Amino acid sequence: MTKLSQNNTLVTCENLNVSFSTGKNSTQVLHDVSFEILSNEFVAVVGESGSGKSVMSKALMGLLPVENSIITASQLVINNKEVLHFSSGDWSRFRGSVISMIFQEPMSALNPTITCGKQVAEILKQHTDFNNAQIKDKVISLFQKVHLPQPESLYHKYPHEISGGQMQRVMIAMAVACNPILLIADEPTTALDVTVQKEIIKLLKDIQQEFNMSVLFISHDLSLVRSIADKVMVMYQGQIVEKGTVQSIFNEPKERYTKALLAARPDLNERVEVLPTISDFLDNNYSKKLVDAVQRERSLKTMYTQEPLIQIKDLKKVYEVKNGWFNKSNAFTAVNGVSFDIFPGESLGLVGESGCGKSTLGNIILGLKEATSGSVFYKGMQVVGQSQKSLRKMRRQMQIIFQDPFASLNPRLTVGSAILEPMNWYKIGSSKKERELMVKELLVKVGLKEEHYYRYPHEFSGGQRQRIGIARTIALRPEFIVCDESVSALDISVQAQVLNLLNTLKQEFGFSYLFISHDLAVVKHFCDRIVVMNKGEIEEIQESEQLYKNPQKAYTKKLIQAIPK
Repeated sequence: MTKLSQNNTLVTCENLNVSFSTGKNSTQVLHDVSFEILSNEFVAVVGESGSGKSVMSKALMGLLPVENSIITASQLVINNKEVLHFSSGDWSRFRGSVISMIFQEPMSALNPTITCGKQVAEILKQHTDFNNAQIKDKVISLFQKVHLPQPESLYHKYPHEISGGQMQRVMIAMAVACNPILLIADEPTTALDVTVQKEIIKLLKDIQQEFNMSVLFISHDLSLVRSIADKVMVMYQGQIVEKGTVQSIFNEPKERYTKALLAARPDLNERVEVLPTISDFLDNNYSKKLVDAVQRERSLKTMYTQEPLIQIKDLKKVYEVKNGWFNKSNAFTAVNGVSFDIFPGESLGLVGESGCGKSTLGNIILGLKEATSGSVFYKGMQVVGQSQKSLRKMRRQMQIIFQDPFASLNPRLTVGSAILEPMNWYKIGSSKKERELMVKELLVKVGLKEEHYYRYPHEFSGGQRQRIGIARTIALRPEFIVCDESVSALDISVQAQVLNLLNTLKQEFGFSYLFISHDLAVVKHFCDRIVVMNKGEIEEIQESEQLYKNPQKAYTKKLIQAIPK
């Protein structure tokens, strides 16, 4: 185990400035950031997407690109070592053993060509003297610690063979493998459902106490931050605008920006028409308006007298799981006899723990995966069993907003080209010039700028990338959209903006949504009805308000009780 700093201060950061150079120009993204992290302290960082949270954490890890990063600081000391001028060799010895990181996007951070077990084993090979058998035992033990199912089997699986939540847990196992004394957790519970999130946070807290490990915890979930952190730092436009204890930040915030962040979280106890955004709050441009319960009930009643847009009948998906070359295959049922309808103009929520079959169900509805049995009808037309040619025609009307916006965008295409590509395929617009104008108008509609047309995905924050994904989806003018964890990676303020945007687009274009999410507070705000899934089956379907007030099944009660208060 690495020796701790002799005094009580593990990290000292004074006047950290970071700029990125592009040719003759440079853009400063961090401005005189100063803070301390004490030994065995849990420090949370909150702020809007693009505020500098991840840049700050990557500066601490030595992960900013050397060729175009300009980093200065009065001090940048970790465990009594000045790391500002570390060589690449210094960093390779330091990372993993002294400081480690759980990244925000596990789909991008994990190597798709290496099994999950071997990726964690690589860390242990680099920093320990264990033999191969000891390393494998340690990896399986780590998988058990982070509550991964069937750890021996999962050791041999590739990232694409497991769920998003399971990938995040593999990342956590990798980060804590060598017992670092400083763990940077960049949105570590973003892809996790509330029950697993609770387990992972407890795990991080237990490891912190066991090894006197400090944690720098970056999160957009303010309720979660309030329940686990010792101190909170609030970042805005590359600066720390407020810092203090959890009690002082949440009970007596001084800065208007901090108050705005706290106001942007959907409230389980009331349903507002529009969530407050940061800019609205700062400009005194927000007036809370609650949804009229009587009017809402009347409109829902009218909605459910229509013919369904989507009908799912006794849908089943079974996977054959091979256990080595010569062993028998086992059957795994991901979706088991699922039936429900989605109506025109409805926002239907789909919730459940990671691996319960939510994303598989969404992909089958869109024809992206084949069903083992059962039916999916879109406007009375069968989706299951259709040829790829027929599905391509249908797919213009049935689109998806993906969970990981960065992984779903081609890094070699500009944003404009990425949105134009499906428009060209479906011949939307009469000419290339008209299509380009349409794309620029769409970028503005989703809260971006026309000049973003010419930029690449890596030049945007996570929230901005999700807006690009939304623009690409609505460019085809679909009727039905599957939102697969489409706001889970966004901080609280950007989440409010995107949810408001999706609701506005629904009103303008008449979209119907299947909204897949593990965030039950968001689902309650956004959705008309909620489907609760557990182990491939439907537990219950209820109108969203009633589901929270009067859940019928023990599983649903467990999900609701796990929401950070």
